[in-house]
Amino acid sequence: MSKEKLPFVVTAGQMRAAEEAAVARGTTWAALMEQAGAGVADAVLRYAAPLANRQVLVLVGPGNNGGDALVAARHLADTGALVTLYVWRRSGVDANLQACRERAIPELSAATDGDGSLLAQALRKAVLVLDGFLGTGARPPTADLVTIIQAVNAERAQRSDLRVVAIDLPSGVGADDGQVPTVAIRADLTVATGLIKRGLLLWPGRGYAGEIVVAPIGLSSLDGVLTMSELLTASQARTLLPPRPADAHKGVFGKVLVVAGSINYPGAAVLACAGAQRSGAGLVTLATGRTVLSLATLPSEVTLLPVAEGDWGAIGPAAVDDLAEHLPGYQALLLGPGLGQAEATRKLVLRLFGLDHTRIRARVGFVAVGEPLTNQPQQTVALPPTVIDADGLNILATAPDWFERLPPEHCVLTPHPGEMRRLLGVSELPADRVATAAEAAQRWRQTVVLKGATTVIAAPDGRTLMYDGANPALATAGSGDVLAGVIAGFIAQGCLPFAAAALGVYLHGAAGARARMAFGDAGVVAGDLLPLLPSVMQELRTGG
Repeated sequence: MSKEKLPFVVTAGQMRAAEEAAVARGTTWAALMEQAGAGVADAVLRYAAPLANRQVLVLVGPGNNGGDALVAARHLADTGALVTLYVWRRSGVDANLQACRERAIPELSAATDGDGSLLAQALRKAVLVLDGFLGTGARPPTADLVTIIQAVNAERAQRSDLRVVAIDLPSGVGADDGQVPTVAIRADLTVATGLIKRGLLLWPGRGYAGEIVVAPIGLSSLDGVLTMSELLTASQARTLLPPRPADAHKGVFGKVLVVAGSINYPGAAVLACAGAQRSGAGLVTLATGRTVLSLATLPSEVTLLPVAEGDWGAIGPAAVDDLAEHLPGYQALLLGPGLGQAEATRKLVLRLFGLDHTRIRARVGFVAVGEPLTNQPQQTVALPPTVIDADGLNILATAPDWFERLPPEHCVLTPHPGEMRRLLGVSELPADRVATAAEAAQRWRQTVVLKGATTVIAAPDGRTLMYDGANPALATAGSGDVLAGVIAGFIAQGCLPFAAAALGVYLHGAAGARARMAFGDAGVVAGDLLPLLPSVMQELRTGG
């Protein structure tokens, strides 16, 4: 099966619009369904061949998903598979069902299988089940379908030789948000027809989908592609890599200033600096308090900028003067890893972004009285493109309308879900993480990296990327600090914020996948990623 060359990720509405546009250009709905079903059959045969003279159970629903299943059933039967249809709530005889009947494909009806015995018998014989019950626009399964889905899942759980393939997305998974309100088919493979549906990449739906492949249906050109998400892939990340000229010197690859660390979290500063180094930045400087410098074991190549402290080793507001003096020589700033939320540090961050206000009171003689007359903002320090992470985000969230003072399209914000909730001022994030990140990026006018099992990168202009990189090995302290450093390193090398964020997310995930292969799901530490980043980057650069 040829791979779809359109790495877009769509909602149900966007998919419908893309199909309607294809019909308007001259194709037909029947032709789209024929291509979809044939592509599904092709994918099934590639995944589970040989199927000749082996039992395949095709689950047929009432809508277009069921139509795709009927087309696939016909193609599989033509290759010699022993296909049986199990039809749920599909009324009438359309051309696709008639084509199956002309081939004498056995047909079972859920309506006459009240006790589920016919389904149970068919499941026991099958080596592969093809799920075509519910499509992209479907509601959650009804009670009778819940029972059927549970029977399929139970049989799959008991038999290692049974494979389940879903068409478009497993029945029961929300097409737009990946939610599973009741139950859903647990698939080993999902064949997305035409374009990947967003719910396939969002959890918990991602956990039901298994491997994901795309079956082309003729959507060679799409209108309004900027409204769609894209899947972040190696080929796309490769185009974002900054050049490495043979005659370059360290100044060509930029300088990163990292403002990070506190007495409780000196290691976060170390990991962030090392991440920036391993991404290829020419020079990395750590700006932190002298107390932290005495605790941190930094790479020898990291230069140091001791700054003024507040209480207990926390960086204090007077450090703004130190930073303002040195920042003009840097191409990227990273603020936040392990910074802590001491009051002195909070004042520093707010002052750095011009979010603090000097309160001027009316005076009688030398005594200030009454309420403030004016709020005079402190002069804002001129900042290079900035990555804001961890406690930098938590402190920003304490300032009303904080985003109004950030230079537009100048920052990359890297929140995990808890930090995102605080930035948005909500108790719970909406299920649609893509829409949440996109709306925030446009409102804040900054690039947003909403981290998670599926990470979303959103640009101020509405573009969104999704990285399908779920990896339990990365669920470890410091992993986010490495990512923030990598993104800052790419900004220093000349990447625009959105490109740096996308490239950083991809390489961080690829290094994490390699660490998982080497060490397993548990026991990987953030520092294990660092020596892997250069080799992963070189492999990406050379197309390996």
